[in-house]
Amino acid sequence: MSASLPHLSSRDADGAVEALAERARRLHEASGARVLIGITGSPGAGKTTLAIELVARLNAEGEASAVHLPMDGFHLANPTLDRLGLRGRKGAIETFDGWGFVGLLERVRRETEHPVYAPSFERAVDEPVAGEIAIAPAHAIVVVEGNYLLDESEPWRRVRGLLDEAWFCDADDAERMPRLVRRHTESGRTPEAARAWATDVDGANARRIAAGRDRADLVVSGVTWEVVARRG
Repeated sequence: MSASLPHLSSRDADGAVEALAERARRLHEASGARVLIGITGSPGAGKTTLAIELVARLNAEGEASAVHLPMDGFHLANPTLDRLGLRGRKGAIETFDGWGFVGLLERVRRETEHPVYAPSFERAVDEPVAGEIAIAPAHAIVVVEGNYLLDESEPWRRVRGLLDEAWFCDADDAERMPRLVRRHTESGRTPEAARAWATDVDGANARRIAAGRDRADLVVSGVTWEVVARRG
């Protein structure tokens, strides 16, 4: 996808998100069971924004039928990263508790009669927060969001089988890099350090994540929210 695509008007963006929400509703209606939709993509591609917008649209009629479940809550704690010598690569696949994330998704699919609690991630302190997200029995659609949902290494390769669909949020470097630099400067890095992190750490992660693009059911523009490719 090219970053030269125009940004949509609010009305057009609403229409694109509504089309995705309707797809999610149809998946739930067809299955009659809880549906897990994965949204993945490279750092700065817009996947978190899309996940939040999608859940808001699904819940717009007042019934909390959808919930956002980001994998960022499975970041290893900073002291653990320090001990492992990984703090300088935070965000790389080895800096997450992959087995814990897979185990949670298995519980979310299986345990629908009571709440399942999941960790969130607090950017202000750069650490996970245990038990902040409740996946309640009423949550018929769980929007799972994170970098490595389509990775083929162990244990991440197990994630795809736990999702009803996987959507890849796509944006090129010209779109992603300013977002990433802004994110990192807002977190306290100098502009120079923010650009270095976005290029070196986020860049390496982006190349790995991009390898899963062709395994997604949909590719969604991180600029317009429009579907730009479908599998099959």
